Amino acid sequence: MQKIFSANKIFTGNNWLYNHSIITENEIIIDIVPNSSINKPTHQKTYTSIIPAFIDIQIYGGHGKLFSVYQNTDALFELNKYCSNGGALHFCPTVATNSIDVFLKCIDAVKEYWNKGGKGCIGLHLEGPWINKIKRGAHIESFIHSPTIEEVKTLLAYGKDVIKIITLAPEVCSNEVIKLIQSYNIVISAGHSNATYTEATNAFNNGIPTATHLFNAMSALQHREPGFVGAVFNHSTVKASIIPDGYHVDYAAITIAKKIMQERLFVITDAVTDTVKGPYPHELSGDKYVSSGILSGSALTMIKAVKNLVAHCNIELDEALRMCSLYPAQVVGLSNELGKIEKGFKACLIEVNDELTSANIVC
Repeated sequence: MQKIFSANKIFTGNNWLYNHSIITENEIIIDIVPNSSINKPTHQKTYTSIIPAFIDIQIYGGHGKLFSVYQNTDALFELNKYCSNGGALHFCPTVATNSIDVFLKCIDAVKEYWNKGGKGCIGLHLEGPWINKIKRGAHIESFIHSPTIEEVKTLLAYGKDVIKIITLAPEVCSNEVIKLIQSYNIVISAGHSNATYTEATNAFNNGIPTATHLFNAMSALQHREPGFVGAVFNHSTVKASIIPDGYHVDYAAITIAKKIMQERLFVITDAVTDTVKGPYPHELSGDKYVSSGILSGSALTMIKAVKNLVAHCNIELDEALRMCSLYPAQVVGLSNELGKIEKGFKACLIEVNDELTSANIVC
């Protein structure tokens, strides 16, 4: 069945179209045409601005259901609601450094969520436990370790086709482990790392394509030791996520990073939710979350991230939208179907207002 969505403005992912309509069939975009060329029913709504839906590939929970604590489909349905309210129609539920048993239960929950017809979840993001204790941040030290081949094989076999991303510190993992993970078509994101500039650069040259929350929990850029941050800046292809809430990273630092990295920088919310259960109690403190007094996650939505990029980081709206849609799609290998409004792409569309304070699902 064909559907028509008309708008005053449409952002395709490349440019803006004015007074155009998107024609879809079976949730796939089949054409984009001028409004004047179609016979639209007079009662049909004309949207203000239609843009590609956002994609959040690092988020931990929503509406009081931290996924690592509530390892069930209810938590994922609540997370989908939270993401959708902020314009992210696709997401990677994320589990911070934890026991293998918790990871296995979260894998089971994702499988069950899909079997129940749950929408939006593109796979699981495991942040740890194979990270550097020195740069653990709010992660629990007792869970952190270097992996054995046997451990990795067991986890990857159990999580086949469910695990989408693993954040790890390359300096604590052997090349054999890295190659094993890559053989499962899992995206490795380097993070919580104390790697030197040379170590990080070698990791990127050996196929690690992205880095987790730039500036946070990684060796800093210094004039005599450029560190992990310097390696990210100076590499020609490696991408990095960033959390634009004004707490995890100063807005001026985001502006600097954007000038250097350009299209290699993309957005995650890193959002958590309030909980007193489990090893990671998160408490809302103003407009951010803390765990045992340590900054532990954001209270962002994707639409709020866009607004912050435009208002505080001198980033043009077009580029801010790409940082929250097209670029994350590229990281997880979905840029041929998500992140643009284009023939053949999935019809994942949202409407935003001019003030960037709301994001509503179109389809």
